[in-house]
Amino acid sequence: MEFSGVELPDARYAKRLVRIGDQLAARPGGTLPQAFEDWAELKGAYRFFADPRHSFEKLQSTHRKRIVNQCKMPGEYLLIEDTTQLDFTGRCCEDMGYTTREGRGFFLHTTLALRVTGWDLNQRPEGIMLGLFHQQCWNRNGRSRNGKETRAQLQERQRESDRWARALVEELVPGQNRQYSWVYVADREADFYEPIQRCLAHGVDFVIRGYHHRRLADGSETSLEAVRKAPVVGTMAIELRARPAAAARTAVVEVRCVRVTLQGPYRAGQRMEDFPVNVLEVRESSPPRGVEPLHWVLLSSLSCQRWSEIQRVIGRYCARWWVEEYHKALKSGVGVEQSQLEKQYRIESLVAVLAVVAVRLVNLKFLARARPDEPIDLKLFGSRTLQLLQKRFGLPAQGQWTHRQVVRAVARMGGFIGRRGDGEPGWQTIWRGWQRLMWMTQGADLIQQR
Repeated sequence: MEFSGVELPDARYAKRLVRIGDQLAARPGGTLPQAFEDWAELKGAYRFFADPRHSFEKLQSTHRKRIVNQCKMPGEYLLIEDTTQLDFTGRCCEDMGYTTREGRGFFLHTTLALRVTGWDLNQRPEGIMLGLFHQQCWNRNGRSRNGKETRAQLQERQRESDRWARALVEELVPGQNRQYSWVYVADREADFYEPIQRCLAHGVDFVIRGYHHRRLADGSETSLEAVRKAPVVGTMAIELRARPAAAARTAVVEVRCVRVTLQGPYRAGQRMEDFPVNVLEVRESSPPRGVEPLHWVLLSSLSCQRWSEIQRVIGRYCARWWVEEYHKALKSGVGVEQSQLEKQYRIESLVAVLAVVAVRLVNLKFLARARPDEPIDLKLFGSRTLQLLQKRFGLPAQGQWTHRQVVRAVARMGGFIGRRGDGEPGWQTIWRGWQRLMWMTQGADLIQQR
């Protein structure tokens, strides 16, 4: 379904793309031999990815068009952007660029679309992850030009930062009577003039974590100095996810907010227009001993007149973990960095397919967290796989499988114990369990055919 309708130069390749997507969804693993047992199918997949006409954008065109159309239905949508690097150091890719001084690979920029269906008691968004609103990859070739260009040369040439918020402008329907609302959410890397200007010019709201302390339009002080003079409007609790250097915890923060007009920067020898923005400071006043306190400065165009509106602005930024979770699943789950293909354009084509496959699998874990007690959709998961889980673990007490029960059962297939204090399973155990379950499903199908 995600790849049907993609226009390729050869109609036979269009049919093969659908089969490749089905195989990779059933047995995600990063390398083609893991997904294709039959030699003819494996050889056909190698030929497909070896064709340079199958570009990254073309392979994802049907999926992205469907997601953009869904985001134009009435409602509010969060469009969350982030960049990750894919590491292929040590591979035989002579055309591969550099991600670091020694690392070889390329970068992947993702805009993930989520539809907001409601708000919980803490003013955090509840919703459904739709899929990839936009995605692009690029190579970084040659040596760094830092310190070797004049300011004019730097501003005239095309830069990597141009990718931020560009997809929103390209897909936006002109006019003031839109029945849908887009909110652009990004981290500190997007804190520069162009993304904010694109959002303001096209009527897209934004929540961006600040990195620079910008000068106010009157030149009196910076945005950070102005917000720190504002009174505390309230306190709230923010749940922080576990990271490699820090455990998961709940931070109690004080929130300040002020409306200011920021000074426009210089571009190509002239000053850009000043722009209004709400500045929010989210600061943890009493962190645990030995733990770095939480401190965010958020820039937003959304209304911040009431405390509930301020809470929702912070809640929208907290939803940024969804795109981080997606990138983690793409690497640790479907194993996108394990490919052994020898040309970068071939790897990019494989990444284009795996990136869409990862959306379907990530959605299962997302629904387990957002809607844990709702029954599972057979179209999303499949009746045969549920039968195998039932044979292995028995039917749940309420007589039907829910999102949370399915994810935990799949993770148990991958080594998750599921004790009361274990918390929720991680990506690696979920994907190990998913692969084993797919092998069992294939074996059951073969036995039934015989």
